[in-house]
Amino acid sequence: MADTNKTERATAKKRRDERKKGNVFKSKDVVSVATLLVCFWLTLQLGSYITDQVSEAFASFLDRAGRMESLSIAESGVIGRQIITVAFVTTAPMLAAAFLIALIANGVQTKFLVSAELLKFKPDKINPIKGLKRLFSVRSLVELLKSVIKIAVVIWLVYSTVMEMVAVSPDLLNTSMDEGIRYMADEIRSMVYIVCLIFAGVAALDYAYQKYDYEKKLRMSKQEVKDEYKQTEGDPMIKGKRREKQREISMSRMMQQVPGADVVVRNPTHFAVAMKYDIDKDPAPIVVAKGQDHVAERIIQIAEENGVLMTENPPLARSLYAAVELGGYVPADFYQAVAEVMAWVYETKKDKEGTGQE
Repeated sequence: MADTNKTERATAKKRRDERKKGNVFKSKDVVSVATLLVCFWLTLQLGSYITDQVSEAFASFLDRAGRMESLSIAESGVIGRQIITVAFVTTAPMLAAAFLIALIANGVQTKFLVSAELLKFKPDKINPIKGLKRLFSVRSLVELLKSVIKIAVVIWLVYSTVMEMVAVSPDLLNTSMDEGIRYMADEIRSMVYIVCLIFAGVAALDYAYQKYDYEKKLRMSKQEVKDEYKQTEGDPMIKGKRREKQREISMSRMMQQVPGADVVVRNPTHFAVAMKYDIDKDPAPIVVAKGQDHVAERIIQIAEENGVLMTENPPLARSLYAAVELGGYVPADFYQAVAEVMAWVYETKKDKEGTGQE
């Protein structure tokens, strides 16, 4: 029976596949707050510039109105172009900054993901039943709760600020217009600061929730993890058979090297190490075959069938088997012991040649 309980964390492959589909987590509130903070900061920095532009435009309009006898179509066009120009030069820096910050905030969260899957038409998006499910889902409720909190906070802050201004309005009548405007600007600035801080807190919570919800949706069942492993790594039984076949091929190749060996050091049947040494080419003897138990017996059998010299030296056989890789040179630690063996091999071969034995 398949395990439908998704209790396992998503694997790296599952995450890569979801990312290719464009399924990554991000918080829209983080983007909104980042944009709000940057625009607010730019407003403070460009406040005098914006004021100067608007003041100059307003003065120009008053001057033009004082000199006009009637408003013609041509004058209306001129005024319209001036209004558009002023609106553009005062808002363009903030619009450009807002676009750039939104792009960066989205890119940082998604690691600048660009997926063609997001552009494909998906019938599920226009399915009314699934649309209702999404409408009454936990995510929708969370989004609704966030929106209610934001609206309530803004309304409360605006109300509190206005009530404070109303309370001191009699005192403002006794001050200059510049001081009154400065006071109201300070109050509005403080209100925006508080709004930004609260929205930043909401964005942090939303980011944590979006990450939790994303991880929850990516969870896999134990069976899914096993199936994925089989797809990526192969069925364990097939892999086992493949490894067994590779061992058989490797063993066959090793056994083919035994007839060309100079000597086999044995113990007497549990370990066997076949060595070959070409004094003109090799810096040291090479282990061309080695084995334990039944493999050692097979090496000894092939060596006997092909007339390869053998010597019993249990300590040396065990040590060479443990210390030297197949196809590797004998280490310097074994030079003396192996040299004695090779000297015996050369003497034996020399005696056989002298007596005419094959």
